[in-house]
Amino acid sequence: MGVPAFYRWLAEKYPMVIADIVEEEAVEIDGVTIPVDTSKPNPNGLEYDNLYLDMNGIIHPCFHPEDRPAPTTFDEVFQCMFDYIDRLFLMVRPRKVLYMAIDGVAPRAKMNQQRSRRFRAAKDAADAAAEEERLRQEFEKEGRKLPPKQASQVCDSNVITPGTEFMAVLSTALQYYVHMRLNYDPGWRQIKVILSDANVPGEGEHKIMSYVRLQRNLAGYDPNTRHCLYGLDADLIMLALATHEVHFSILREVVFTPGQQDKCFLCGQMGHLAADCQGNAKRKSGEFDEKGGDVTPEKKPFQFLHIWTLREYLEYEFRIPNPPFEIDFERIVDDFIFICFFVGNDFLPHMPTLEIREGAINLLMAVYKKEFKLMGGYLTDGCTPNLSNVEHFIQAVGSYEDRIFQKRARMHQRQAERIKREKAQAKRGDDVDPQLRPEDIVPVARFQGSRLASGATPSPYQQIGQRATAMSGMEINTRQSGKNDSRDTAARVLKVQRISSTGASVGAAIVEAENSLETEIHENKEDLKSKLKEVLREKSDLFNSENPEEDKVKLGEDGWKKRYYEEKFSAKSPEEIEDIRRDVVLRYTEGLCWVMHYYYEGVCSWQWFYPYHYAPFASDLKDLGQLEINFELGSPFKPFNQLMGVFPAASSHALPFHYRQLMSDPNSPIIDFYPTDFEVDMNGKRFMWTTLQGIAKLPFIDEDRLLAEIRKVEHTLTEEEMRRNSVMFDMLFINLCHPLSPYIFSLNNQFGQLTEKDRANVKEKLDPVASGGMNGYLSLCNGDPCPPVFRSPVKGMDDIMDNQVICSIYKLPDAHKHITRPPAGVVFPKKTVTVEDMKPPPVLWHEDTGGRRRMENGSSNHFRQNPPGSISGRRLGEAAHRLVKNSVQMQTERGSAAERRHAPRTPYDAAPVGYPYHNGVHHPVHHVTHVGGNPRWQGTGVHNAHGQWSSAAPTPSGQHNRSVHSHYDRNQHNRPHNNHYHGRESQSDVRRVPPLQSYAQSGGYPYAPPAAQFPVPGPYGQQPTSRSYGGYQAHGTQQWQPRYGSGTGAATGNPAPPAGRSYGNNLSTDNRYSAFNRGGPSRRPPPPAPGYGRY
Repeated sequence: MGVPAFYRWLAEKYPMVIADIVEEEAVEIDGVTIPVDTSKPNPNGLEYDNLYLDMNGIIHPCFHPEDRPAPTTFDEVFQCMFDYIDRLFLMVRPRKVLYMAIDGVAPRAKMNQQRSRRFRAAKDAADAAAEEERLRQEFEKEGRKLPPKQASQVCDSNVITPGTEFMAVLSTALQYYVHMRLNYDPGWRQIKVILSDANVPGEGEHKIMSYVRLQRNLAGYDPNTRHCLYGLDADLIMLALATHEVHFSILREVVFTPGQQDKCFLCGQMGHLAADCQGNAKRKSGEFDEKGGDVTPEKKPFQFLHIWTLREYLEYEFRIPNPPFEIDFERIVDDFIFICFFVGNDFLPHMPTLEIREGAINLLMAVYKKEFKLMGGYLTDGCTPNLSNVEHFIQAVGSYEDRIFQKRARMHQRQAERIKREKAQAKRGDDVDPQLRPEDIVPVARFQGSRLASGATPSPYQQIGQRATAMSGMEINTRQSGKNDSRDTAARVLKVQRISSTGASVGAAIVEAENSLETEIHENKEDLKSKLKEVLREKSDLFNSENPEEDKVKLGEDGWKKRYYEEKFSAKSPEEIEDIRRDVVLRYTEGLCWVMHYYYEGVCSWQWFYPYHYAPFASDLKDLGQLEINFELGSPFKPFNQLMGVFPAASSHALPFHYRQLMSDPNSPIIDFYPTDFEVDMNGKRFMWTTLQGIAKLPFIDEDRLLAEIRKVEHTLTEEEMRRNSVMFDMLFINLCHPLSPYIFSLNNQFGQLTEKDRANVKEKLDPVASGGMNGYLSLCNGDPCPPVFRSPVKGMDDIMDNQVICSIYKLPDAHKHITRPPAGVVFPKKTVTVEDMKPPPVLWHEDTGGRRRMENGSSNHFRQNPPGSISGRRLGEAAHRLVKNSVQMQTERGSAAERRHAPRTPYDAAPVGYPYHNGVHHPVHHVTHVGGNPRWQGTGVHNAHGQWSSAAPTPSGQHNRSVHSHYDRNQHNRPHNNHYHGRESQSDVRRVPPLQSYAQSGGYPYAPPAAQFPVPGPYGQQPTSRSYGGYQAHGTQQWQPRYGSGTGAATGNPAPPAGRSYGNNLSTDNRYSAFNRGGPSRRPPPPAPGYGRY
């Protein structure tokens, strides 16, 4: 899913989900830095229990940091990562668990995307290197000196892949970091730290979600556990929603650069708007601003995205008027997650019908609400899609395809013509920028008479004359001759002349000249970088007339579907087109089922992947209810096998010698897997310089051929390479003062003398009281669990001489069905979203023909985000209209005229306004008890559709074994897996609830949940086949077949949460760094229809 596009859509549509983070800074006293005490309360007003770090979202920025020079060694990367984690920990301050998850071996479905991105990255890097060499030669011919190329360990970011030497060293470095913090930081002293490194299979975020899902509803689990997940992927929002944990926040950097909205168009400076411009000169760094380029960039601010607030918005958004049966809001949430898969995910190619920037999510939600009653039910049941309803829904979406493609073609043509016209004008010199005045002069005088000219302003040209007197005649003549010397160069010349004229030593002049030369080399280097970036962008711009790409499909013109299959799938005849279409639909539907299961239960097949480069159209997804969907669980690749499957030959340096030969030797039997040149189909996109645009048409890996050749060279691996190629398990670190430490010592005393293989098979169930509510198993690591000295693997950092940290292996709890609703006993935060906060439904993108009246993302200029305290667009027009009208009306008419509004056009298919649902179920009778201002349901059972209360507990089963290496040795061994799929009984009887006003006055959350409800677990403990794998984060049988029948409901209860965990300043109303403010439209949504509402 496109990260910036989806996040921006979400924050624009639901701005209250975003809250800026308050950060405390270290204090410096007499040159001594006093760090922040992380054991003290969180200044953001929320105390989090668990912090989860998707570590790949930290590793990549530390390879290319924005607030410091790019690192050249692994050690510099590690130090950057340590600083980054420190900052995240300081913001969140978890009190129970810190879970750090690095991407391990991914399912085959994800490996295809990884392969495409890494091949594109290698190709782009080769093109950039060739272009850089050409520019270097040009600079040398011009006599411009450049620094030599600097050797770097981090020049190839492809090494951030499981199995490489970098990932192995990173694991050891993180173990050292954890030991250092647990030993010396008081805020870490009582927490449990889990490290899941690259040798543990599974993507980082999905390993985290497996941990969250399998902790829920077990003995000792606190239903009000507060979770915070850091990561950069947009799918983290969907994964958090899928847990049905209410107290969940996503932590991430602000998507848009701070100050981006606060740039003055008068003086060009950041930090204020034109209305507040004082006309001050730009602040210089150094006497002549010669240090201006060396200013350290400010830290990027962070934000929380609160899932509980997003759930509130979704309750209002998915209001179904007069539903045919009782609405379950939790299943509405599941359906929302499912429909978002159609606009992008990491496992299926992009469906050509839908684009987020064209308001695709708005369209999907509008269709869902419009077709809900006709579908007769939900799209999903837990992790299982209801394919008949999915077909009804997606066919309704497909009915808009012609209009979408026609509008897209018109806009693409206009954009291409405009860009070509601008390029032609630029070549003729028609739009050359006027000569700029000195940048420290702000010509505010031209605004005399306006409110900006608040006082007498000296002529800017007087200042130019005054400055000119300070310059030598040679410099003035040079400037008048038309040479555009830089200010920095002039400043250096002045300095050298000053030194000579005042009788300073010749040595000082030589030193100054050398410094001047170094500065010139640095400037040339920056100029080279700038020109290289410009050239690469120009070459990759497909709207450039020199790089035309013919559109052979011509979506929107008659016959576009036939041409699509002929061009993209190489179909020749109508019969072949139909055969391919049917298979594409089958594989794509398999993919939808696979992704849904992956989000809710984990991997259902490690080997499955979508075998095409292109997706079908929405209108092609027909006869889905007749499809048979089955998956074989299989096992994940070993790390080196994955490297062979995703790496281009250019990155083979990260593999052992004999593996490299398979990738680069022309006589290799699998050399066809590693093309050095391949087609990139831009598929209508403009730029080729980003791996997110365009489709790399690489050959798909034949798994059998690949593994057969790898088996022939596995015996050549060294002991260190074998460790890198092994499957390992999570590590748990705690301080010796933690209540769990005696359990680990006891385990080591009993079984420490066993062999490595036998030690790995020993496990002890965690005591949830001692562990602080965490369930699972402990096993022994190989070696001393608490070494007295921990040596530093990072250059420049000290050894830990008196270690007080102990380590063990951590294994997840036994598998149990994920319960897709909030757990019993959860206390919901107080409601913050109201009907007034909801924006009217936008006009759908393909329906909008209003030119500049509507933006391309489907929203109108009426909702354009304005700077604080200002209005523009339609709101400004309305204000002006009222002003004029009031000025000519009688005094008695002024009040009514001021109240008038111009309502935007409502789309014909927008669902009427109803009311939200209360924890998913409308109950005919509401037994509510107010406790501390929040309503609570009496009893612990579940009221089902037949008016019965029931209570039951899950039957856990399955086994998790794991072992570990690195600083603490880890081994590999297998364990069985289980899978289970169940339907859920649908709610059928229609219920009425009291009107909105009856509860709105109470000020509390509109509902409290019934007890947890989940299907009766299926059979566990089936014996795996020879290919089964023990260590992955999902559990399933060897065959998967979705069921679309109904099941039975049961309930389990947990004790009520402790008091004193109320939300403090959980929402910031002043998102300074967000591109969006909370100011909604002036017009409220239509009043709700009677019969549904909050109570």
